[in-house]
Amino acid sequence: MDSLDLLYGAVIVVFFAMIIGVGVYSKKHTKDVSSFVLGGRRVGPWLTAFSFGATYFSAVIFIGYAGKFGWDFGVSALWIGLGNAFIGSLAAWVVLGKRCRIMTKTLNTNTMPDFFGKRYDSKALRITAALIIFIFMIPYSASVFNGLSYLFTNALRLDRINNGYEICIIVMSVLAATYVILGGYMSTAINDFIQGMIMIVGIVLTIVCVLNHHGGLMSSMSELSKVPAADGSSFQGVYSSLFGPDPINLIGVVILTSLGTWGLPQMVQKFYSIKDDKSVHTATIVSTVFAIIIAGGSYFMGGFGRIFVTADDIKTSSGSLNMDMIMPKVLDTAVPAVLVAILVVLVLSASMSPLTSLVLTSSSTITLDVISGNIIKDMSEKKKVSIIRLLLAFFVLVSMALAIYSYRSNDMYITKLMSISWGAMAGSFLAPFFYGLFWKGVTKAAVWASFISGVGITVSHLILSNGALFGHNFKFPDCAVNLSSPINAGAFAMLFGLVIVPVVSWISPKLKKGVVEKAFADIPVEK
Repeated sequence: MDSLDLLYGAVIVVFFAMIIGVGVYSKKHTKDVSSFVLGGRRVGPWLTAFSFGATYFSAVIFIGYAGKFGWDFGVSALWIGLGNAFIGSLAAWVVLGKRCRIMTKTLNTNTMPDFFGKRYDSKALRITAALIIFIFMIPYSASVFNGLSYLFTNALRLDRINNGYEICIIVMSVLAATYVILGGYMSTAINDFIQGMIMIVGIVLTIVCVLNHHGGLMSSMSELSKVPAADGSSFQGVYSSLFGPDPINLIGVVILTSLGTWGLPQMVQKFYSIKDDKSVHTATIVSTVFAIIIAGGSYFMGGFGRIFVTADDIKTSSGSLNMDMIMPKVLDTAVPAVLVAILVVLVLSASMSPLTSLVLTSSSTITLDVISGNIIKDMSEKKKVSIIRLLLAFFVLVSMALAIYSYRSNDMYITKLMSISWGAMAGSFLAPFFYGLFWKGVTKAAVWASFISGVGITVSHLILSNGALFGHNFKFPDCAVNLSSPINAGAFAMLFGLVIVPVVSWISPKLKKGVVEKAFADIPVEK
């Protein structure tokens, strides 16, 4: 073990001690379900904004998406980061923030399925939404594990150890589960703030290292302009151009990764917890700036991947390209060894934040929306919190198993795992959640239509993209838009939901007037 190994180990131990300490500190504030799941709806703007951003931008973005889309689109991948900042953060807070806080407080809802159940007066919708979340949160959580472990394997040279990747995933699982089980939402919010600050410092230093490796920004752009187009055409400079080699599919990525936050339960739940309207305004500004730095910086940096890595460097034994290895190899080349400790903590922070939000959202949803009142009729607050904690451990265990399987099978790369999750959940929830906050005319049938189409499009695409259709090989037709991409399928599912909900609402039976009026009781009347 050399001095660098000791440095890395010391930094990681300090980081883990810090997050566990926050969990222990926060435990005394988790006396009931509301405090455990939402921090008692009294969380301040800075904690909420950083929690929103840290949950949004995980190791999936930093490792998987930045590498994959930087490789595909060059520096035009920066548009994805800007979309995340101005659509996924700024617009989400401006459009949804205040209205969501008011209506969920009026309905006394702690989870997104609870919102659907009370807003549309349907226990079946509530249970179905909870099951969708629990099922499709698992691939998302696994993708976070993968993003973290790929970098750890490279940076900490875990490949020297037998089953080093698997050991890394297991350790991360135990630590993430520990601090969220102890302190619940408040623990994650405080840690998200600390980890968000680490992410900002880390991404700035990493970008400087990546650009300086080739002599600065202009020299790096010049090198990138010499890379030939992947399709073999003679067009030069495509990866350093404003819109890149594939602007149509670039739009699909922007839609999925930006608009998707409007329908993801772990994201909109941040609006539930913030304490007042003034805090919403502050959080809007802070979360947008955070997104510009983290998302913009990650995708911009990923755009230079082709001047560090060749296709042969990331080719697997089967001949396919492992896109998840692009950023680890870029960083291994560009970042000095003495700064790798900061990089490791950056990715740790970018992994722990979303991971804990995912497991908390999923376990609380199953407990409050499926078990309580259905399987177990009368549950005390203490028992609800205990079951949430038990399911937290179960959810982490299943996600860990999927992450290890995807690594060993070398099949489900990070962007695919995350796209499946985002496509199904945002495709199902975005439209009925958004319309339900603003329009009294949304019907129960329209919500069912959105749930069916969101899950149906995602699952059907997953089956077809694997080439299996009733025992016959299936191949998507050649098209300007890559129909085989799970990202485009997810984007289509969201947009389809925004169309089908109003259409079905116009032709299906309306909700009872009392149900609708109760939901909108505290919404200010616009003059």
